[in-house]
Formats: sequence, structure tokens, C-alpha cells
Amino acid sequence: MFLREGKQFVAYTPALDLSVAGNTFKQAQKYFAEAVTILVEECQRMGTLEEVLENLGWKKHKKEWLPPVVIAHESLSFNIPAVA
Repeated sequence: MFLREGKQFVAYTPALDLSVAGNTFKQAQKYFAEAVTILVEECQRMGTLEEVLENLGWKKHKKEWLPPVVIAHESLSFNIPAVA
């Protein structure tokens, strides 16, 4: 998922609870790919990849990991009153 927040572009995945930001959309894409690679490599190095994925709702099926299934992706609008 990519969002624009002011002048920043934010990449976020709930499947890994991971987000990064960049000054451009292309930069956010690049940083996101790098962050996923680093996360997986570090978890493998520390021997915690299975634990981390299980805690994020991933399921191991045969020899591969399956991410949590997204059942809806919708935008909800609501107002939050400003406190003076």
C-alpha cells in the first residue's frame, strides 16, 4: 500500500507491519524493497523468521509461508474533533 502524506510517499504492508517513506514514489518503492530484504535477512540470521511470521499471522503450508488473507480494503471517513 502506498500513501501520500504531505510531500512524502509512504509504503506500508500490514502483512509485515512494515513501513518506509521516501521523497518520491519511486524512492518509497526502492526503500520498501530494501526494508523487506533487510527484515527477512536479519530474521534469518537471528533464527527468528518463523516466530516473527507466525506472530504476524502468517501460516506455513508445506514449504512456503502464506501471508494473512486480506478480506477487505476500504476507506472509511470520519471526523476527529480538534482540541483547542
